Amino acid sequence: MKSLHASRRRVGRSPWVYLVIIGAMFAGTSGSEEAVAQVPASADTLSAVRIDTLRVNGRIDDLSGIAVSASEGRVGAVDLRSRPLAREGELLETVPGVIVTQHSGEGKANQYFVRGFNLDHGTDFQTRVEGMPINMPTHGHGQGYTDLNFLIPEFVELLDYRLGVYHAEMGDFGSAGGAEFHLARRLDRPFASLTGGTDGFFRAVAGGSTRIARGDLLVGGEGRVYDGPWDLPQEIRKFNGLIRYSRDLADSRFSLMAMGYDNQWNSSDQIPLRAVESGEIGRFGHIDPTDGGLSSRYSLSGAWSRYSGNSSQHIEFFGIFSELSLFSNFTYLLGDPESGDQFEQRDKRSIFGVNARHSFNLDGRHEVTAGIQTRLDRIGEVGLHLANDRVRSETVREDEVTEATAGVHLEMTSRWHPMFRSVLGARADAYTFDVKSDLAANSGDRTASILSPKASLIFSPAASTEVYVSGGFGFHSNDARGTTITIDPATGDPAEPVDPLVRSRGGELGLRLTPVEGLRSTVSAWVLDLESELLFVGDAGATEPSDGSRRMGITFANFWRPLPALSLDADLSLARARLLDVDEGEDRIPGALESVLAGGITWAPEAGAFGSLRVRSFGEYPLIEDNSVRAESATLVNGSFGWRLASGTHLELALLNLFDTDAYDIQYLYESRLPGEPAAGVEDVHFHPVEPRQLRLTVQYRF
Repeated sequence: MKSLHASRRRVGRSPWVYLVIIGAMFAGTSGSEEAVAQVPASADTLSAVRIDTLRVNGRIDDLSGIAVSASEGRVGAVDLRSRPLAREGELLETVPGVIVTQHSGEGKANQYFVRGFNLDHGTDFQTRVEGMPINMPTHGHGQGYTDLNFLIPEFVELLDYRLGVYHAEMGDFGSAGGAEFHLARRLDRPFASLTGGTDGFFRAVAGGSTRIARGDLLVGGEGRVYDGPWDLPQEIRKFNGLIRYSRDLADSRFSLMAMGYDNQWNSSDQIPLRAVESGEIGRFGHIDPTDGGLSSRYSLSGAWSRYSGNSSQHIEFFGIFSELSLFSNFTYLLGDPESGDQFEQRDKRSIFGVNARHSFNLDGRHEVTAGIQTRLDRIGEVGLHLANDRVRSETVREDEVTEATAGVHLEMTSRWHPMFRSVLGARADAYTFDVKSDLAANSGDRTASILSPKASLIFSPAASTEVYVSGGFGFHSNDARGTTITIDPATGDPAEPVDPLVRSRGGELGLRLTPVEGLRSTVSAWVLDLESELLFVGDAGATEPSDGSRRMGITFANFWRPLPALSLDADLSLARARLLDVDEGEDRIPGALESVLAGGITWAPEAGAFGSLRVRSFGEYPLIEDNSVRAESATLVNGSFGWRLASGTHLELALLNLFDTDAYDIQYLYESRLPGEPAAGVEDVHFHPVEPRQLRLTVQYRF
């Protein structure tokens, strides 16, 4: 048995994170700039950056002539930083149709939704940061766990997104699509920023860069504390830091980056509706006051790119160490009427990998890209333990897992005619799983492989119009422990192992329009099938494989910049999600959003007054397969306004949940038991509310 105190020592804060935050205050810029391509600090959505070939193409109206499908895009720093954010993961809400919520403490990975998927914490949406994979397979809390809390928004320069299964570079966890964050290499001026707000919110962030050895050294850091509106204060204590050195030569670029993140928090998890309606607890109350967690992530990554003539090469490498101890209680007294149902999910791992790709032109009409992606997860501890007051009382299962994968991809873009091009691609992935369980019957090893062809045909009937016909195959991997299991460790009953890899297949018909300069509209009609669905299981706090599924829908995305400082956007996503091969009337997918609407207006001049107003809404959705219980819709409006002074001072007031809406961030339907209730428990809606109106004032100074 290990105490909470021991757990805190395991994931204790590294002193260098504090030093990075302090050091960033003093980093300056000096020396002259080399005449090479840089990702500018002021990059915006309309800047197309060819990172692999070191070319910055400047401002363009859309991705015509470049995109593989209608469902891909690029969001730059101006548009990312103008959004009022409640949490770092909301940067992904710049992707059409994506919703980011939370059902626990803010140190835990967010809940993600897109294209009719309740992605849980990221299962079918691939996320990368500078080439580093963020989705974690065989994770203690859920397959594909995607924690973005280590990002510092001020250092995010660019977000590339791709929805669907039509891109050869996208492998595991990419059935619904994916996104990659690119971080700053240098800053025009060092800065320091302080934010204070409602309910004990305080945040300090600073950064700067300087010229060293004909390259740029960037240093940045963040510290954040927050209690929140909860009856049980969250007591978030989060610290982030990054150091990056990059250098540009005549035909190549090199970068080396270290990042560190440490967080601890209390959780007010989802609560039963009946307890609120009876007055037993308030809307921001809790059932188990000892839920919470500790998390840390440290990484070292590098990249090298070279461009020469008709070819380019790009290599990325990374090493990541992460830990999570998460204490949760979703069913309260259902399993253990005396001590309660709290459990600890533990994950401790090291990740190593290399990505490489080579692109070259054939006779000026065909561009070929070949690449390889490798990854090794050494999971020293992945376990599920029963607990009481954050002290382990029993181990349900504890494993050591080694999971290795290698994927090769090949893609050829052919420009047959000014009005027609094709993109043909394929990838092959191979996996090995080695599980050493505390129950010998569940130990073992498995291997698996899968081939995923992809294709897009693009027609350009006019300079401002492109039509796309896209199709392809994708997949997600299952938890390695499920591939070797023979006995259920909780019940002792025989258990059937799952397939290591789950096939997905999809198609899309899309249209991209640029009727006037600065206006970009895309519309896509899509369909996606999964051979096996992963559904949330409330009493286990996890997901389990279910029947196959089919999703189809329409996404309509619009972005307009009529003036350099003014931008407007509006996105609508509609989806229909159904289980296959089940009885009629029992085919709904719990948690699958059916409609998402998001939009906003931003005024962002280089100096003077600025502001942003944004709305995002999702409609009702099923909580059970027969659709007899549906979640309530939720609409939130966030706003910010401020003033930039010529001296470099920046003042901003953000108002989150501007109209103080009593909406739900997330809702589930399952059985739980409160004191005095029947032993079998009570089926009820369990929800996590959105936070009430939050005011946050930021003062930033650029030196």
